[in-house]
Amino acid sequence: MFSRKQKLILLKFFSMFSVVRGYNILVIVIAQYLTSIYIFAPEKPLRNVLFDLNLLMLVLASAAVVAGGYIINNFYDSEKDLINRPNKSMLDKLVSQNTKLSFYFVLNFSAIIMASYVSFNAVVFFSAYIFGIWFYSHKLKKLQIVGNITSALLTITPFFIIFIYYKNFDTVIFVHATFLFLIITIRELTKDLENLKGDLALDYHTIPIQYGEKVSKKMISFLVAVTLIPSYLLVQRYDIGQMNGYFFLSTFLLLVFLVLLWKSKTKKQYLILHNILKFIIVAGVFSILLIDIDLVLKRIL
Repeated sequence: MFSRKQKLILLKFFSMFSVVRGYNILVIVIAQYLTSIYIFAPEKPLRNVLFDLNLLMLVLASAAVVAGGYIINNFYDSEKDLINRPNKSMLDKLVSQNTKLSFYFVLNFSAIIMASYVSFNAVVFFSAYIFGIWFYSHKLKKLQIVGNITSALLTITPFFIIFIYYKNFDTVIFVHATFLFLIITIRELTKDLENLKGDLALDYHTIPIQYGEKVSKKMISFLVAVTLIPSYLLVQRYDIGQMNGYFFLSTFLLLVFLVLLWKSKTKKQYLILHNILKFIIVAGVFSILLIDIDLVLKRIL
């Protein structure tokens, strides 16, 4: 049995894990390594990628900055979360705001130290990334369209640093990035519908608030249609192995998403739509393995 003090420590650990969304951080780390192995540096021996200390520093720095971003976002959204996510908000409040901010600065400082191991350019990149996340959380998040696009760009930024590191400018990478960017943008617009009550209370100028839910749904529908373009290109024009099955599945799920979108009216229904998009994103990470199932086995030798 745990003592009262041990239970409190455990609860605070889960509270901080919830704030930094540890599960998302883990997915980002896995995604960076899988894209490095299969997309950014497919010609390199597996051990050279896995045991590349520079890559490790970039991945850890990315994880630290993203975790810090979740903290500062949680700090600015504390009032809104009380309305939109009361249960999660109560768990997050087990750790004081001062402790969260202290951890935020420690994470960002650690990221800069790790980036300095790689290069001065990496330090500049992560410094700009940290500022971008703060500026988004502090100012841009409340703005319609600009906030959604900025959030999507900041989400894919950890992959951009790996892209720069390997200097691989193959067009298939840009098509993959376009697909991911569109899915994340759709998710951000869906979150605006899901969080309508809290955004309205705190004067957020989101699209559903400014123009109504119908206009927001039309924009989402248009983006879903556009998403079919990179899906088609990846399946028809590029060799992505068995990963084409993932894009067929995503297309089907997006069509289901569209049908449900126009029937949705409540927060619970929008949450289901949000979870469909999250599944598409996470499934996409692990489906990278399907590009060549035997690739890892071949490159171990």
